[in-house]
Amino acid sequence: MTKKLNETPMNKIALLIDGDNAQPVLIDKILAESGKYGTVTIRRIYGDWTKASMTGWKEALNINAIQPIQQFRYTIGKNATDSAMIIDTMDILHSDLVDGFCLVSSDSDYTRLATRIREEGYFVLGIGKEMTPKPFVKACNIFIYTENLVPRETPTREKTSSKKKFESRPRIDPLPLLKGAFDMAVQEDGWANLATIGFYLRQLDPGFDPRTYGFKQLNQLLRKYSGQFELRFNDEDGRTVLYVRAKD
Repeated sequence: MTKKLNETPMNKIALLIDGDNAQPVLIDKILAESGKYGTVTIRRIYGDWTKASMTGWKEALNINAIQPIQQFRYTIGKNATDSAMIIDTMDILHSDLVDGFCLVSSDSDYTRLATRIREEGYFVLGIGKEMTPKPFVKACNIFIYTENLVPRETPTREKTSSKKKFESRPRIDPLPLLKGAFDMAVQEDGWANLATIGFYLRQLDPGFDPRTYGFKQLNQLLRKYSGQFELRFNDEDGRTVLYVRAKD
């Protein structure tokens, strides 16, 4: 029997962090993102804590009650942290302690792990940099880029003349993805529920996020394309529901 994750605070989430591929300054944001899908009951971070590069985690771990897991590197060029985190994940998976997982890393080595978790019917949230390989992103139900967890810097006139690049990768036009999700969600009357569009956007690309394009919410991004989409608010049983229609 497999588990299906419903969006409710009653879900239990295991937060597992690859300390070699995460930033302590973002831990509050990471906890907030994973907390949207349930209560984070297991909090662990993996790394070689004898390395000077890991000292920045100390205060963040104490404040947020995250358990550090020590893993020595046995051979140069081999990442033992990956193996330790994968083994623990599978132990948690088969212990039936949680309803979903949050894997924090930008390493493609976790692609098969995410796929294996989903095969068991568990929810997988990934959090990593925009440089994260697409196979790992696609293996998750939802993937959050860490660049979207902090305000994106807007270049000033002085900075624009500089050769420095402020964006880690060019923004891809989201319109084809929006149209694809709309086509999947549209009903016979030509209108599609915004929440349903959001669901299919995640199906098409688990890394889709309006924040990537400078908007906090999906409806704000759709309004940018007012020439392609029309929005309508309906009052249904005392709550406001937003619908979208494609313009001819």
